[in-house]
Amino acid sequence: MECVVMRAKISKSIFGRTPEGRIVDQYTLTNKNGMQASIITFGATLTALHTIDNKGEFDDIVLGFDDLNGYLENKPYFGCTVGRVANRIAKGKFTLEGKTYQLAINNGENSLHGGIKGFGKVVWQAKADEFQNSQAITLTYESKDGEEGFPGTLHTKLIYTLTNSNELRLEYTAVCDKTTPINLTNHSYFNLAGSQNRTILQHELWLNANRFTPADENLIPTGKYETVLGTLLDFTSPHSIGERINLMKTEPIGYDHSYELNQNKLSILAARVYEPMSGRIMEIYTSEPSIQLYTSNFLNSSVVGKGGIPCLQHQGLCLETQHFPDSVNQLQFPSILLKPGAIYKHTTTHQFSV
Repeated sequence: MECVVMRAKISKSIFGRTPEGRIVDQYTLTNKNGMQASIITFGATLTALHTIDNKGEFDDIVLGFDDLNGYLENKPYFGCTVGRVANRIAKGKFTLEGKTYQLAINNGENSLHGGIKGFGKVVWQAKADEFQNSQAITLTYESKDGEEGFPGTLHTKLIYTLTNSNELRLEYTAVCDKTTPINLTNHSYFNLAGSQNRTILQHELWLNANRFTPADENLIPTGKYETVLGTLLDFTSPHSIGERINLMKTEPIGYDHSYELNQNKLSILAARVYEPMSGRIMEIYTSEPSIQLYTSNFLNSSVVGKGGIPCLQHQGLCLETQHFPDSVNQLQFPSILLKPGAIYKHTTTHQFSV
């Protein structure tokens, strides 16, 4: 397959306006190989990711919407940055330094992904930078004290970097003026066969994780770790997503599980996904202790995605690098508390090849 060298660049366009009249910009990063990543300032959202396949053709491999209206609602959280705390907090409640905080309940009896108007539903400030071997966009957001019920003003920075080595790197940092929980992640739904493909059941997945955190019927961890070895959750050797999914006893059927990564170093290979039809491979490296595997169990035709095509169950694969669900209430898990004077840091890299 011949590699065509292109000129790396960054382009900017207006993606739309919020109901309040705020302009939402879209930045498209292009590397010298023709790979492209598009990010909008609403929700610091990855809206498109074009990568090459084994025939030398490019396709968009993330689910999303054609215009801003879809992202304003965005019940599936397509591509957005979720926070101040990703995943679930039991009953939307936690106690910190002797004070109990009550958050919005937006997922059964729990708080999910930062509440009613989390980081995925606000407009971020953006600045683009071009370097010799990469293109980057830096997004910043100030979350005020009390926003969505969380304590302290939090200043967050997220840098998306697309390298000429076909890496998409996400670097998060944050500081606060009061102790606060924080757990940020990106919520992209990948389909390496192309975002319009019907399912991800043929994708082969390997996870660098021997244990997971079992959860109750509300997807709140019990606080224990259990082995995945020999179970339906075992991806320590590659398995296709569809190989055992119909044996799952969840409702709806599919994976929605938090895995403990085997190593806790600066950055480890956490997951590898291979799609046999396109030949695409995605490797995920992260500094986080956990990865949430979600197979878009709740997607149904009521969500209309790109091209006006309804999204179907199991059409996208989420691999959310983060801390464990409900960590603010479960002291046996690694802490998600950020104190004044400290810096929150999280780096995740997606490496693409064929």
